[in-house]
Amino acid sequence: MGIFLANFVTILGYVLMIAIIVRALLSWFMPADSSPFGRMLTEITEPVLRPIRRVLPPMGGLDLSPLVAIILVQLIANLLVQAIQSTT
Repeated sequence: MGIFLANFVTILGYVLMIAIIVRALLSWFMPADSSPFGRMLTEITEPVLRPIRRVLPPMGGLDLSPLVAIILVQLIANLLVQAIQSTT
């Protein structure tokens, strides 16, 4: 059961990171709410990005919250996987 849970956390972390990257890339070309896919990405990523934006304001018009979010997602996922593996 521990291996399954560790793999699930790892996959969930990767999916969230990919969603954040895709949303950041799409924000350069089209507004987030212009398509159903964009709205779905916003709904998935905004709960992660919003708290970071409150702490880290845009620097020179550049939103660095996706970069910080990806680092935090990787860190948290790795810590969770290590904790799960140490209990099994």
